[in-house]
Amino acid sequence: MTPPQSPAAAPATRLRRELSLWDLVFYGIVLIQPTAPMPLFGVVAQEARGHVATTILIAMCGMLFTAASYGRMARAYPAAGSAYTYVGRELHTALGYLTGWSMALDYIVNPVLCTIWCSKAALNIAPELPYAFWVVFFASLFTGLNLRGIKASARTNEALAAGLGLVIILFFVYAIRHLAAGPALGSADFTRPLYNPETFAWSHVLTGTSIAVLTYIGFDGISTLSEEVKAPQRNVLRATVLTCLITGILASLEVYLAQLVWPDYSNFPDVDTAYVHVAGRVGGPVLLHIVNFALLVASVGSGSGAQLGAARLLYGMGRDDAIPKRFFGALEPRRAIPRNNVLFVGAIALVGGFLINYQLAAELLNFGAFIAFMGVNLAAFTRYWLRSPDKRLRHFAPPLAGFLICLSIWLNLRPVAKLAGTVWLGVGLLWGAIRTRGFRREAVRFEIPD
Repeated sequence: MTPPQSPAAAPATRLRRELSLWDLVFYGIVLIQPTAPMPLFGVVAQEARGHVATTILIAMCGMLFTAASYGRMARAYPAAGSAYTYVGRELHTALGYLTGWSMALDYIVNPVLCTIWCSKAALNIAPELPYAFWVVFFASLFTGLNLRGIKASARTNEALAAGLGLVIILFFVYAIRHLAAGPALGSADFTRPLYNPETFAWSHVLTGTSIAVLTYIGFDGISTLSEEVKAPQRNVLRATVLTCLITGILASLEVYLAQLVWPDYSNFPDVDTAYVHVAGRVGGPVLLHIVNFALLVASVGSGSGAQLGAARLLYGMGRDDAIPKRFFGALEPRRAIPRNNVLFVGAIALVGGFLINYQLAAELLNFGAFIAFMGVNLAAFTRYWLRSPDKRLRHFAPPLAGFLICLSIWLNLRPVAKLAGTVWLGVGLLWGAIRTRGFRREAVRFEIPD
C-alpha cells in the first residue's frame, strides 16, 4: 500500500494556465477601454491642427514595436510583468529604480486626469453647479470607494466594455447618416483628417501624438498574466501586439469620423469634452447625453481603479522601504487596505483638479509611461540582440525602432510637462541615491502585490 503523501512533499499550488490568446486580447481591450480616444479628441485636435487620426496611427506604430518588446520580455520573466523589473535586471538596478519612479508618476497622475474629465463631463449634465463642486465630488467619490474596499469585478469590466462598444456603434451609425445627408464630400474632404497641407507640421503632429498615445496606455497589463496563459512564450507577445493593433484601428475610425463631422478643430464649445459635442451634432441632445454619460461612467471606473492602483504601488514601495515605510507601507487592519495611500492619492487628485488642466495631466502621465516604454525596448534590445548569439533582424530592428519612436514622441511633450516630469525624476534620483548610498548597493525593485 502506498503511504499517503506528506504535506511537505505535496506539489506547490500554482496558477492554472487557462487563458487563451483571445482571452488575453479581450482583457487588454477592457484595460484600455474601446472609447479611449474620445476624451482626448479636442485637446489632440488643437495641438495637431486637426490631424487626430494621424497622431493615433503614429502612436500605434510606436506601441506595436513596444508591445513586441513587452511580449519578448514576458518570455524572459514570466512572473514579473513589470517594466522596472525588466529594466533593472537587463540594464542596471539604478535605471530600474528610475523606471519604477517614473511609473509612480503615471499611476499617481491618472486619478487627477479622471477627476478633471469627470468634472467637465458632469458640467454637461448639471451646468448650474460649478466646476469646483464636481472636482471635490469626484475626488471624494474615488477616495470613498477605495476606502470601502469596493473594486470592480472582471465581469463588470466586461459588461462596461460591451456597453461602450454599443455606444461606439451608435455613434458610427449616426455619424455616417449625418455625413450622407449633408453636402457631398470630395476626395480632399476624406483625406484632410489624415493630411491637410494648409495646417500640417511635424512639430504640431508630434506634440499631438505625445498626448494621443494615452489611447494605448494599459496594454502592458497583459504581461502580468503570463503565469495563467496557455503557451505564454507565443501568446503573450501575440496578444499584446493584437491588442494595440485592434485599439489603433478602432480609435482611428472613431476620431476620423469625428473629424469629418467637425472639421473646425478650433471651435469646440469645450475642448476637454469635444467628442461629446461632436456626438450632439450628429445625433442631437439624446446622443450627446448618451455619449457623455457613457464616457462619464467609464471615467468613474477608470478613476477609482487608477486610485486603487496608485495606492497599491505606493504600498509596495513603502513595504520595501523605498519610501517612508511607516506611512506608505501601513495597512488599515480592519479592511486590510493601504488607507494612508488612498487618502494621499485622493488629496493629490483634489489639488490637481484645481491646479492643472486635462492636457497637462495627460502629458505628465505619458512622461512617466514613455520612460517605461523606452526602458522596455532597450531591455529587449540588450537581452535579445546584444547579449544573445542569435543575431536575427527581428531581435534588432523592432526594439530599436520602438525606442526611437517613443523617444521622438517623448521629446515632443510640451516644455512645461517635461519640466514638471524632470523635477519628479530629480526627486526620485536624489531619494534613491540616499537610500542606496549613491547606488553603490542594489536599488529597491518595486513590486505591486496581486
